[in-house]
Amino acid sequence: MDQKVDIEHLENTGDVKDIHVQAQEEDICDSRMELALLEENPRPFRKSFLKLYACIFVGYLCSATNGFDANTFGGLSAIPSFINYFGINADNQGLVATLYVIGNIAGSFFAGPAADRYGRKAGMALGSVICLVGAFLQTAAQNLNALMAGRFILGMGAVLVQTSGPSYVVEMAYPKYRGQLTGGFQACFFLGTIVSTFLEYGLSFINTDSSFIWRLPLAVQGLPSILVLAFVWFIPETPRWYVGQGRIDEARDVLTKYHGDGNPNSVVARLELQEMQEVISMEGSDKRWWDFRDLFNSRATRYRTFLVTCIAWFGQLDLPPTSYYFPLMAKTAGVTDYQTQLLLNAIQTPIMMAAALCGLSCIGYFGRRKLLMFSSAGMSASVIVITACTANQAGRPVVGGTGIAFIYVFLVVFAFAWTPMQSLYPTEVLAYNTRAKGLAYMNLMVNAVNVLNTYVPPVAIANSGWKFYILYIVWDAFGVLIIYLFFIETKGHSLEEIERIFESPHPVKESLRGRKVTVKEDRTLTALAMV
Repeated sequence: MDQKVDIEHLENTGDVKDIHVQAQEEDICDSRMELALLEENPRPFRKSFLKLYACIFVGYLCSATNGFDANTFGGLSAIPSFINYFGINADNQGLVATLYVIGNIAGSFFAGPAADRYGRKAGMALGSVICLVGAFLQTAAQNLNALMAGRFILGMGAVLVQTSGPSYVVEMAYPKYRGQLTGGFQACFFLGTIVSTFLEYGLSFINTDSSFIWRLPLAVQGLPSILVLAFVWFIPETPRWYVGQGRIDEARDVLTKYHGDGNPNSVVARLELQEMQEVISMEGSDKRWWDFRDLFNSRATRYRTFLVTCIAWFGQLDLPPTSYYFPLMAKTAGVTDYQTQLLLNAIQTPIMMAAALCGLSCIGYFGRRKLLMFSSAGMSASVIVITACTANQAGRPVVGGTGIAFIYVFLVVFAFAWTPMQSLYPTEVLAYNTRAKGLAYMNLMVNAVNVLNTYVPPVAIANSGWKFYILYIVWDAFGVLIIYLFFIETKGHSLEEIERIFESPHPVKESLRGRKVTVKEDRTLTALAMV
């Protein structure tokens, strides 16, 4: 491949930092995609990209579906009329909250195969239908059993959209902006939480015993599913799914329209299709409904699965889930007024969304590894302060307030890196043929952790108080070490190039090798090399 780029233009725009002019052309090209992106260098807001962003936003709504549940139940647990109506107490609160997670686990076993067999769009649509059934059952519930059934079904639907949604986003994203676009998936989790938490806070001022003040938030949980079902029919299937099904012409059409701005000779779009055909197997495990062997049957696949498992465990077992238990944690810190608890619960969501969006802007600059290590170290330090304040708050309102403030500090540090990375990193490290099943596996791991981290905290906090938080201090610090030793850097590599990194004897070292631009005497760029 002999790509030529105007070096003077690159120097002026700062796209190339280190240009080495050499007398002879060298036959080196480790990143064909990087070279193609430098040549084409499209504007981020050209017409075809605006259409692409609209398609990707439909995938983002799948994340909002999960966000609605997380904080809806947390806020409702602070409303006396809701607690009294269903007879929720310390003995059953953890089970009621966990049933959503148990539904997630049950759905994980067919979420991946459904997205592989019928496509990412079909997976989003099917999951949204199931979510609507669950939301209806919760809203109409007349007793605790009906509420629990609704939460279980809602959880089953949510895992389908949480598997198909990020797969759709990463496979549709333009290579140059893949980090920001895919990381934005998890950031849209907060679209759901912001609406639900502030709705509950506003309704708390209505002086009534009517069930309306808690049935409305339960009903609104179905809103993102309705929007997905309204728009999913108007977006294309991903080109990688088409290639996996042998439908090359349809894949080419999607790439040309959304990545090539309608130009059939687009260098990037043509190279993407070429790389997909080189890497995606026509006989992969995605063609076999219950075949999960490709997640474990080689050193490279086991490495990928290990990283996905780490994202699940370190991204969830970092603090008791504040979306469910922020009111309880605030009460432990000395805040007894339930409207104040609801307000504190509501404020966390816009703060976290702002932090996540800031983190998105840094992903392309710092890369994945550095941001994750910084975040985990900051989380561990924040939990140390939270623990110390909780242990010494008795009769000291200022200390209790400091503890609550550092819960927010923790959430900011967490959301800055871990929120976008929870959708971005697994979708990047998983190969196409195992992506849907791998994400379903990750959801299984996430929810296995959540069962533990949702059911245990109310009992543990009641019995052990501040001592329970020590677990999270150690775990978050351990995460820094694991990320440093084992996490590869995916920044600057196409999805297909990432697959090749795992075939290296030392994947971390291979992913961190620097890049050098090689230039001919006529000052045209000829290749990129690893140095």
